[in-house]
Amino acid sequence: MKVAAVVGSIRKESYNLKLARYIQNRYQHLFQLDVLNIRDLPFYDQDIESAPPQPVIDFKARVAAADAVLWVTPEYNSTIPGAMANAIDWLSRVDRVMIGKPSWIVGSSMGLLGSVKSQGHLRDILFSSGISSPLLPGNEVYIGLVHEKINEKGELTDKPTIKQLDLVAENFVKWMKELSQLKQLQSKT
Repeated sequence: MKVAAVVGSIRKESYNLKLARYIQNRYQHLFQLDVLNIRDLPFYDQDIESAPPQPVIDFKARVAAADAVLWVTPEYNSTIPGAMANAIDWLSRVDRVMIGKPSWIVGSSMGLLGSVKSQGHLRDILFSSGISSPLLPGNEVYIGLVHEKINEKGELTDKPTIKQLDLVAENFVKWMKELSQLKQLQSKT
């Protein structure tokens, strides 16, 4: 199974980027995670949406090729980062490659709540008509105080956090299999 990861922070030493890389390594036996770069996406512009620049074309193609999307979000001013919103804007226009594509969300912050507000906003956005992405239900991963739970190698060290992430990764794979079976049944009728 191929999963595209959209990381909301574009900072080179981002904890959420480290989290995405950790997920990529830890669960490689469950799925192939392609961590996408949104740093090079220009601001969404309706004037060029039908003939976008190459970074947009490449980004949308990688999302389209994935079976699902993992959203890894920090929290900026109680919501998702502007870079993530911009990436979503590109995905929601013209060919709308997210329609029906399953999603799951994780996020971290140095604060206690670990991106709770941004994940709530992201859920609302994922259900919008331009995205319309089914979302793994009831499997929240909010990693608060992330700077105390991740080492210099980018590995999570907090056992309860790892246990929760393991559970959610397994639930995600199970959910994807259930969605696939449902799709097969629907195609037969």
